[in-house]
Amino acid sequence: MYWHSMSIEETINELNASINSGLSGKEVKQRQQTYGLNQLEAKKGKSLFRKFLAQFADFMIIILICAAIISFIVSYIDGELDFVDPIIILLIIILNATLGVMQEAKAEKALEALKKMSAPTAHVLRSGKFEFIDSTELVPGDIILLETGYFVPADARLVSAMNLKVEEASLTGESHPVDKTAEVILAPDTNLGDRCNLVMATSTVTYGRGLAVVTATGMNTQVGHIARLIMQDETPMTPLQKRLAKTGKVLGIAAIIICIIIFILG
Repeated sequence: MYWHSMSIEETINELNASINSGLSGKEVKQRQQTYGLNQLEAKKGKSLFRKFLAQFADFMIIILICAAIISFIVSYIDGELDFVDPIIILLIIILNATLGVMQEAKAEKALEALKKMSAPTAHVLRSGKFEFIDSTELVPGDIILLETGYFVPADARLVSAMNLKVEEASLTGESHPVDKTAEVILAPDTNLGDRCNLVMATSTVTYGRGLAVVTATGMNTQVGHIARLIMQDETPMTPLQKRLAKTGKVLGIAAIIICIIIFILG
């Protein structure tokens, strides 16, 4: 949904929300079943040992291990006892696996940092009155109040704004607070940092106050998209990378077959 290119009335209608009374307890439960809790999810953590073993699942790593083993065997049979080459190969493999584990650990720390930036509570309109609730209980369609010093608990479309300024450095990189306004309607292709009628989870209200309707929670927020990218095991391969990987496998298999033939023929 391009919430920034919709009017306030269109947004309210689309979310089946109410500016005057907010959502009822029954509506909140129904929406929580549909959208889940307003929190960042993390994949089930693997032990350090399992993370280390997972680094050896790559086909080219397996090829290198086979090459090291063959080199050991050939050196032993020839009586040379020169294991320098296979040892170097194994050291490179172990170093690669160690770096892979360290990269996973960095990604997990980055996700934890995003979680710590989430607002602990939200000031929300429920059944006609404002109350503070755990921010994880927010759902799309909730009406939230924003005031100076508040963390924005979810992505939301502004309904009203009075001298509202929001710091969004964690999402857009903009070092200065951004002026926000409710009435403007923007083009669908407006950049994230220029969507002045929206507020986003983990940003901070530095001045003024406003009223907004929640449009996305949890992993569906902008920060949720960032968290999902962090949790990805690997980035999608380009067509060229796929072709190179396929060629590498073919060459690797061919090299193993040639080595075996040479070994058998003596």
